[in-house]
Amino acid sequence: KKKKKKVVKMDVSSDAKVVDATATSTTTTTTATVTDKGGESKTFFGKDQLTSKDYYFDSYSHFGIHEEMLKDEVRTLAYKKAIEKNPHLIQDKYVLDVGCGTGILSLVAARTGAKHVFAIDCSSIIVKAKQIAEANGLADKITFIQGKMEEIELPVEKVDVIISEWMGYALLYESMLNSVIFARDKYLAEDGLLMPDKATILISAIEDEEYKSSKVDWWNNVYGFDMSCMKEMVMKEPLVDVVDRKQVVSRHEAIYEIDCNSVSVEELAYEVPFSLECKRNDYVHALVLHFDIEFAKCHKRVWFTTSPFGYYTHWKQSVFYLKEVLTVKEGEMIEGSLKCFPNEQNPRDLNFELTVKFDGELTKTEFTQFFIMR
Repeated sequence: KKKKKKVVKMDVSSDAKVVDATATSTTTTTTATVTDKGGESKTFFGKDQLTSKDYYFDSYSHFGIHEEMLKDEVRTLAYKKAIEKNPHLIQDKYVLDVGCGTGILSLVAARTGAKHVFAIDCSSIIVKAKQIAEANGLADKITFIQGKMEEIELPVEKVDVIISEWMGYALLYESMLNSVIFARDKYLAEDGLLMPDKATILISAIEDEEYKSSKVDWWNNVYGFDMSCMKEMVMKEPLVDVVDRKQVVSRHEAIYEIDCNSVSVEELAYEVPFSLECKRNDYVHALVLHFDIEFAKCHKRVWFTTSPFGYYTHWKQSVFYLKEVLTVKEGEMIEGSLKCFPNEQNPRDLNFELTVKFDGELTKTEFTQFFIMR
């Protein structure tokens, strides 16, 4: 076997697969070549040995999801600004990129003057990330390692900076922050830096009669047949979509804040109260979650929002349709609580328990609903 060329003068653990840029696939993905009737050969990536958890990583092997994230300028330019406008945080530092994808954050850090970047990803897209680094003359500055953060070993004991785009729908869907916490506890130097380091979940109420009718009430009469039993299934899954700012009926409230420097995995499951003040007379069909992200250690504050009042992001907003419509008047308060915790069958999915209490002039009600985001 040919000896693998070392990128830096460090010993790489046998558990950590340093990616070969010339490879068309990696050892973690099986392939099969099939010739169709027309004589054309096609290569398929085998999934027969994947567990339900592995499908999460396998989905990130497709270019489409990376194209969507890279074209999200709110997301990508915020990270780019946080790194490039604060070179004093990056220059001559060891940087760890958790979930590097195509390597965009690693490339920016390397170009900004990082001593060396270690880019980790479990999906086979990392092969392309290595090729991208070579195409941009940065291959000697970045070591790409394929594997789960919890299972690989870095060739250094500590890093100075951890960068990661770990956020999912409703902030915590897909549980990637767990891997960042693991990396922080194992590898981050005592005076090290996390980018980003602050996250806040916010909630608001919206009017959405037209869409709810088309997606939920539609099942009441499907070509003359009663399929209303399907409504329960539809209502259990939050909708990820763009909310028009004109639909927002209430003020938004921050319900949960995360300090990435100190948060534990256990604290990612939360139960919090909320109290929403209605801004106008209207009807409330759903509650909506969005989140804000901050790079607090930058010289000048860098942050972005996924709010309906902000610019579009690929996270959009997470909509939880209520089983009862609330008729609200300006100044009235929608009270309640939201509980969020990992799904037992697949911890990357999220369970939600939503309780709503409303004592308005025209509507008085209290109920609890359960949702699963998957």
